[in-house]
Amino acid sequence: MAMDIEHLKSWIGKAESYTDFSSSTPIQALAATLDREDPAPHPGDPVPPCWHWLYFLPMARQSEIGADGHPKRGGFLPPVPLPRRMWAGSRIEFLRPLAIGSAIRRESSIVDVSGKEGRSGALIFVRVRHEISDEQGLAIVDEHDIVYRDNPKPGDPVPAVQVAPTEYEWMRTVEPDDVLLFRYSALTFNGHRIHYDRRYVTEVEGYPGLVVHGPLLATLLLDLLRRNLPDAKVARFSFRAMKPTFDTTPFQVCGRRSEDGRTVQLWAQHSDGALAMDATAILA
Repeated sequence: MAMDIEHLKSWIGKAESYTDFSSSTPIQALAATLDREDPAPHPGDPVPPCWHWLYFLPMARQSEIGADGHPKRGGFLPPVPLPRRMWAGSRIEFLRPLAIGSAIRRESSIVDVSGKEGRSGALIFVRVRHEISDEQGLAIVDEHDIVYRDNPKPGDPVPAVQVAPTEYEWMRTVEPDDVLLFRYSALTFNGHRIHYDRRYVTEVEGYPGLVVHGPLLATLLLDLLRRNLPDAKVARFSFRAMKPTFDTTPFQVCGRRSEDGRTVQLWAQHSDGALAMDATAILA
């Protein structure tokens, strides 16, 4: 598929701004979705790391939704003419926690658009920077990497599988049923059909089952850290999606501390040992 990469690059510098309120209801709802036994949140309590994704939800009108369930392209994000879109990774700096019950603001900008030819066709990468503030100023800097690619074709090469680490300090098995995926989609107002529409995801995009959200995997990794180090303060967190995860089989979230005491390696793996997501948390 021919693409005008220079036209797509013209989106670099495009910006948008949203305001919101860090209410307690989505915090309680995500805690229930993750099967946590947290006490009821109160104003002033900290928003857990990466739970800021519960705010600034996409509010495209129904008439502005594309065939894949995402808002139609060509608004804030560039109109990449490739059907598959994936949140491939993030780098996040937590300057301080957001407090529940605060007026919050997100300033977003497109910082880079690039392309390359992969083994199965063209790839387009878009990097988006989000700066999230409250009444006290900047609190979180969150950079997202979004990758676009074509649907698979017969004869495409099979991507090489990376094996997950075998030594871990903590491990938890997750059963990714369609109710879990639906609840997370609802909480984040994510209409992407690959997470809940089995017929679409298998017949149109060619996946074997419903796709587990990348940010849900990342949230589960940090949840593992919180369950085992409940008093730890996360200063930085980065993750990279390595292999799609589906609702067809259980998967594991794993972690281990490094010798420096501040670095925590986290990963998600399939039951066959294939690495699904690689992540690192730096503690304050």
